[in-house]
Amino acid sequence: MSASDESNPTQLLGATVRGDRQSRERLLTLLYDQFRQMAAAQLSRESPGHTLQPTALVHELFLKLIDQEHVPWRGRSHFLAIGSRAMRQILIDHARHRGREKRGGQWRRILLGDELAGSEREFDVLELEDALQKLAALDPRQAAIVEMRYYGQMTVAEVAEALGVSKRTVESEWTVIRAWLRRELSGDAP
Repeated sequence: MSASDESNPTQLLGATVRGDRQSRERLLTLLYDQFRQMAAAQLSRESPGHTLQPTALVHELFLKLIDQEHVPWRGRSHFLAIGSRAMRQILIDHARHRGREKRGGQWRRILLGDELAGSEREFDVLELEDALQKLAALDPRQAAIVEMRYYGQMTVAEVAEALGVSKRTVESEWTVIRAWLRRELSGDAP
């Protein structure tokens, strides 16, 4: 592997999937800080006493990403999008494993933008998951945008690149999504 390949997550991931142990170690080192920041951001929203730690979340996330043998990686944004989905799955699995009731238990504040920032109600990760499942049935791309923006902490530009759409499209859909989620999570939905 050339020196330029050693700093390219896509090339390193491909080599890792093919069994190159050094590439796996290099990939973990290269992306660890970014994944740790994503994990810390997600877990900071959890109630005190949450048992999953950022380091453990990053390790589970990395193991899920390494398991993706048949994904034709298209670059960094695609990798982050898949990472966002994996982080969502890990957090949902963890919440279910902890035995939380569907509408109770350990709550956390969900902030999806200025429109929800003033909300007095806090939401459980499973409540958000229910809303995302409904949104995915209505518009899979909008659900993917929430997944990448919320779970993956991806920028509008990164989301646009991952989805192959313009930044303006993501921005306008994000506005609609936040309004829909606010209504859905507040219980005002018809």
